[in-house]
Amino acid sequence: MRQAIAQARLCTPTPTAFNVGALITDPHGRILSTGYSRQFPGNTHAEQCALQTLLTTTNSIPDYKDLVMYTTMEPCSERLSGNKPCVERILEAGIGSVVVGVKEPDNFVKCTGVQMLREKGVRVVVIGEEVEEECRKLNAHLDNE
Repeated sequence: MRQAIAQARLCTPTPTAFNVGALITDPHGRILSTGYSRQFPGNTHAEQCALQTLLTTTNSIPDYKDLVMYTTMEPCSERLSGNKPCVERILEAGIGSVVVGVKEPDNFVKCTGVQMLREKGVRVVVIGEEVEEECRKLNAHLDNE
């Protein structure tokens, strides 16, 4: 999770979006790809960027269900921009486990990402307290929203 937090620090803060970092590991904990919010054009989210990087740079993964995604914030279940929600992208890729730093605050939408992933059989762990303060600091620019 510390490396996902480091990815989130690469984000340029904006008043209309969270700063999130993500990475994808193999079952042995080796990092296969990373991503952060707005890394690529088109209002991209961290999970989307990590998946996009994985799909374009790695062609030797036998089964995505064995992969683990770490993300500093709950994957989005709804996108106001019209882009595909990260939950859908994770499910389409077949990622088997997701480790979340903190649940998404209700600043923009009521997120149900953790619930949706669990309902589809994805193993989800919300770390919460252990990294909560650090993950929330990444989005201090939105405290007055």
